Amino acid sequence: MLLCPACGSENLDGADQCDECLHSLTDLSLPQAMTAVERGLLKDRIESLKPRSPIMVGPETPVGEVLKRMIDQRVGCVVIVDQQRRLLGIFTERDALMRLNVDAAKLADKPVSSLMTVSPATLRMRDKIAFALHRMHVGGYRHVPILDEQDRLAGVISIRGILSYLTERHLAKA
Repeated sequence: MLLCPACGSENLDGADQCDECLHSLTDLSLPQAMTAVERGLLKDRIESLKPRSPIMVGPETPVGEVLKRMIDQRVGCVVIVDQQRRLLGIFTERDALMRLNVDAAKLADKPVSSLMTVSPATLRMRDKIAFALHRMHVGGYRHVPILDEQDRLAGVISIRGILSYLTERHLAKA
């Protein structure tokens, strides 16, 4: 059982918030870090990864144009946004492989909105890197859009960015 530090109520292990007072309990459920790398993952926030500015396109952009931009700019995903930079979806290299495959030429004129992943999982700059890793692992994602406080697109993180972070931390401690 977890005891809420705010009101003292008992809550089930793993609860995100207190059933009684709704106080956040997420930090109480975190495993104890044994190494500097583990401590960093549990302490550091996504903002320390310096999420890159995403390539953004509108929902009517043809898939062929999206693919060309991905290749030209050597990126693994493009985010689909409305005019206010609100996230509508994401189109990744995995989408290209699984949804287009050998029909890429036939589907090149289709709007990307017809082949994108709608309402993808997102994170915020203040979320912990460990949470991002967990979300990516459970969902099988290689890219996750990052939203700002107004729910507008602020960046994208990739598993490659997290691996770079881990490599830097590991080499710095070695």
